[in-house]
Amino acid sequence: MSATVLVSAFHPFSTLTLSAPLQTQFGDLYDLLSERYPNLPNNESDILVLSPHSGRIPTPETPFSSLLDGSDLLSLRLSPRLPGGKGGFGSQLRAAGGRMSSQKTSNNDSCRDLSGRRLSTIKEAKRLAEYIESEPERKKAQLEAKKAKLEALEKKLGINPNGEGSSEPLAGKKHRLDDTEYVEQSRELVDNVKSAVTAAMLKKKKKAKISPPPAEKTATETTGAAAAAEKIETPTPVQPVAVAAAT
Repeated sequence: MSATVLVSAFHPFSTLTLSAPLQTQFGDLYDLLSERYPNLPNNESDILVLSPHSGRIPTPETPFSSLLDGSDLLSLRLSPRLPGGKGGFGSQLRAAGGRMSSQKTSNNDSCRDLSGRRLSTIKEAKRLAEYIESEPERKKAQLEAKKAKLEALEKKLGINPNGEGSSEPLAGKKHRLDDTEYVEQSRELVDNVKSAVTAAMLKKKKKAKISPPPAEKTATETTGAAAAAEKIETPTPVQPVAVAAAT
């Protein structure tokens, strides 16, 4: 009893078909394909691989009948192996990821959401809402600060807010000064200032008595101005000049 194998090959080969017995092992299928299609390359180095379209590759000892799902048709794929490189691909990926993470920016405010609004506008609206919500707490903190400041001022002035007893004021507390030298120097300075002011006032009074009154001075100046005006207005008489006639 046999079943049909349908193999999807690569270019330039088309789809291959093969009828194989159910007792055939999976590793012998390529040999049967080579006998049917002589143009297939030699697979001594296992360059070509037969594999199902999904799932793991069966071992060469797996019977052909175990791959059938209750039908007489098995679909396989023939593909060439890709030889591996020298390695180091993982390190290259890590290095590239490090460069990408160093250039990554967290500022996405200019982006838009699905409704077309900018993220910066949404963040600003959230901050404004939080600011409005925290306004009572801020007012409460301001009132507490003012209350503490007022209590400190009342304590300095000796005012008891509860009205129980009287406390001595801290700011208005009197202190006695026992520095006699400072007191004497301050008195001398005050006396010197008074003496200087008195002497200046007496000197000003003496100067006012010696100077002529302003009325007399005005009369003298008026008389001199009138005399100068008369001298200018009086015409000078012209003397006749005798001219001798020429003989």
